Amino acid sequence: MPLIIIRNDITKMQVDAIVNTANPRPVVGGGVDRAIHRVAGPELLAARRKIGDIDTGRAFITPGYRLLSKYVIHTVGPVCQGGGHGERELLAACYRNSLALAEVHACHSVAFPLISAGIFGCPADIAITTAVQAIRDFLQQHECEMDVYLVVFDKKSFQLSGSLFDDVKSYLDEHYVEERLAREYRGDDRGRRLRELMPSVQSCDERLMEVPCVSPSKSPMADQDRSLDDWLETMDDTFSESLLRLIDRKGKKDPEVYKKANVDRKLFSKIRNNPDYQPSKRTALAFAVALELNLDETRDFIGRAGYALSHSSKLDLIVEYFIVHQEYDIFTINETLFAFGQPLLGC
Repeated sequence: MPLIIIRNDITKMQVDAIVNTANPRPVVGGGVDRAIHRVAGPELLAARRKIGDIDTGRAFITPGYRLLSKYVIHTVGPVCQGGGHGERELLAACYRNSLALAEVHACHSVAFPLISAGIFGCPADIAITTAVQAIRDFLQQHECEMDVYLVVFDKKSFQLSGSLFDDVKSYLDEHYVEERLAREYRGDDRGRRLRELMPSVQSCDERLMEVPCVSPSKSPMADQDRSLDDWLETMDDTFSESLLRLIDRKGKKDPEVYKKANVDRKLFSKIRNNPDYQPSKRTALAFAVALELNLDETRDFIGRAGYALSHSSKLDLIVEYFIVHQEYDIFTINETLFAFGQPLLGC
């Protein structure tokens, strides 16, 4: 059920269904519509003509014909006219109705373009925010197991709101540069020069970021509001045990947590059923966000999987920014990671 933002050509997506930003009338338009029809072949236009006109926000489904996908879902996005004509609600309806059709047809994977962001004139930041919110709400409200891809053809078509981008960039500039200067001051730059001469040499810090430690760090700082007995009881918990204990302590249900972590049920089941399960760092951070842990709690939690937050990692700093500001929407975090060229959490 994760939402995954990727840069690709939507006609090359190997999914059950791709979504077409269709012309309201049964003719081939431009952009994504033309590209899909070109690959699918003339049969797609014949099927589209049987549907007839499509109202804005509605969706219809046809076979994919020569495409890699089994189906094409045709939806008509709104033409933006300044935002005072219900454009955002109509745009959200495109995503909701397309996903509902995909669910009815038992699709396990769907790929969307950024609807209305091209010649229809919707600003990129509004288009991406509306898309992510509509997809997130559908996935959290439905029990279907579905991977949803938001396919961006190039980086120019993907844009965060200016204020969020500037705030995160300032945080990165302050802390990322600070870490690099500190390392050079300590003489750590010698390691970089050595690696330039011997690429196979990898520093201990780098190995720590990529590979789980043998003994996870357990810091009592994250548990300062708990009794000593509580802390002693949990100090040897594995990552899986700690995750399940935190879910119970916060009074949450399993589906609520793994959906908020942008993780599918199968992966969560593996973690739940294996006390020694070793997650990736991005999965560990995703659950920290879903559980709304503070920074100390996050350090303790991912430490149980052998990881640490590092100011030499832009991904870590971006996640840290949102935790510090108590903003725990993983989809917004992933939008930001994508905008800065970083891997996404969960997925």
